[in-house]
Amino acid sequence: MTKIAFIGAGSVGFTRGLVRDVLTFPLLKDATLSLMDINPERLDFAKNSVQRIVDMGGYPAKVEVTQDRAEALKDADVVLVTILAGATDVWRHDIEIPKQYGVDINVGDTRGVSGIFRALRTIPVMLSIAHDMERYCPDATMLNYTNPMAMLCRAMERETSIRLTGLCHSVQGTSMMLANWIGAPYEQITYTCAGINHMAWYLKYEWNGVDAYPLIRKAISERPEVYNEEQVRNEMFLALDYYVTESSGHNSEYNWWFRKRPDLIEKYCTHGTGWNPGEYAYVLKEYQNRDSTWKEEARKWFAQETPISLERGHEYAAHIINALKGGEPFKFNGNVPNTGLVTNLPQGACVEVPVWVTRQGFEPVHVGALPPQCALLTNLSSQIEEMAVEAAISGDPRLVYQAICHDPLTAAVLSLAEIKEMVNRMFEKNCQYLPQFTHFTV
Repeated sequence: MTKIAFIGAGSVGFTRGLVRDVLTFPLLKDATLSLMDINPERLDFAKNSVQRIVDMGGYPAKVEVTQDRAEALKDADVVLVTILAGATDVWRHDIEIPKQYGVDINVGDTRGVSGIFRALRTIPVMLSIAHDMERYCPDATMLNYTNPMAMLCRAMERETSIRLTGLCHSVQGTSMMLANWIGAPYEQITYTCAGINHMAWYLKYEWNGVDAYPLIRKAISERPEVYNEEQVRNEMFLALDYYVTESSGHNSEYNWWFRKRPDLIEKYCTHGTGWNPGEYAYVLKEYQNRDSTWKEEARKWFAQETPISLERGHEYAAHIINALKGGEPFKFNGNVPNTGLVTNLPQGACVEVPVWVTRQGFEPVHVGALPPQCALLTNLSSQIEEMAVEAAISGDPRLVYQAICHDPLTAAVLSLAEIKEMVNRMFEKNCQYLPQFTHFTV
């Protein structure tokens, strides 16, 4: 029997979908599903919804719930992490303070000034979970879904002995989008994708073994509806010749080109079909409304006779768990240490590359060098993340400032003195969430 611990099980939409997928595998149908969350109401809903999926499928699985992390982790085989360190009233400042200085951020959960401060808050929590795994389930595998993905995984890979990888939807999601643009059946598409999380590149993208990039370029150049779906990423592709993972909303924050002036934001970051009007305001409102709306959504979910399809979805995690328990080997793109896998990214940094998983564990694939026009931006972001992780672990506020000085978007907008002032204000808002720091002035 496999024990799967869900840390942050109150992320109920994700928990429901993953449980559904896990139980479709014969090797996992009798799993013990240990749900842990610090919010008792959300945990109760998670328990009831997961139990209903078990009952609907007639599975011999067992559902456990606890607010005690050690209890959830004890003797687990796999640990899934979907946490958020700090509520809306904390992370909103990650976006609102930079905006006051002219650094216009869209989502702010991965890199740049916003992503770095999210990492500073979250790394101590993730290290605590990983250290608990060393005590209570040292042979278990962590599958992390929490952002900022690369910095969190790098910190745990560096400071703990657990086996882990980070999972993101952007690689398979983008590959499906590109297939749709060129009219290709997805099962006929193959690709090689590598880089860092949210900034990996399709080094090969083929339809029945033939390079599909000419068809992608044609679709972007000749069909306005395709161009408008991902304006930022399409502009990047037309310039750099390789397509990048993750949405235009995210990627607009990671470079110098699109968000440094109001006219560029208006042109590239407002009207395309991939943008919500006032993206940050939309996301903030969604988060603020969650406490008042999730209970009504839960009531409606339970009122439905068949509230969820029991057919398997597209999440990597269930396939990975099945392979770890001796099922069919599975290939996915995961976040792992760079042991020479991408030769022109920092050694030891967290990279996102193809990975095979079997009963023996993870076997990352050597990719080689990224094309130079892709490697330059990717390498810069990776090295900034290395600095931020070191700062988070050592508690060095000056290193935080120096990392943010090199952030492309921040540097395109602000002077060094302005960056210093902004970072000091960010520390003022975050100090109570940063136990690893003894002082907060850079």
